[in-house]
Amino acid sequence: MTGPIDDELWSAVGDPTRRRILDLLLAGGGGTATTLSERLPVSRQAVAKHLGVLDRVGLVHGTPSGRERRYDVDESQLARAVAQLTSVGATWDARLGRIKRISEAIQRRRQG
Repeated sequence: MTGPIDDELWSAVGDPTRRRILDLLLAGGGGTATTLSERLPVSRQAVAKHLGVLDRVGLVHGTPSGRERRYDVDESQLARAVAQLTSVGATWDARLGRIKRISEAIQRRRQG
């Protein structure tokens, strides 16, 4: 792997509602807790809490917009998360490939 895994970042994106919020923000070019809650099966307050988690890990940034905050995805932090996921995936692919080779060798010895 190229660097340490950011556990807080992965804890934040491990939640399906937060991933959906990120999807909506990316698709819509940003949004508020109110506009996001209209498209999710959770309350505005729940969306605001999820946005707070995403903000703490740097995946989104909020700016004042009237009485609310408008949130946008931090694309550099998202790219960092994607790079970490790619690295973890490559590591696990290598591990699983090794397990497969060991299993096949055991199978050949049993058959031969």
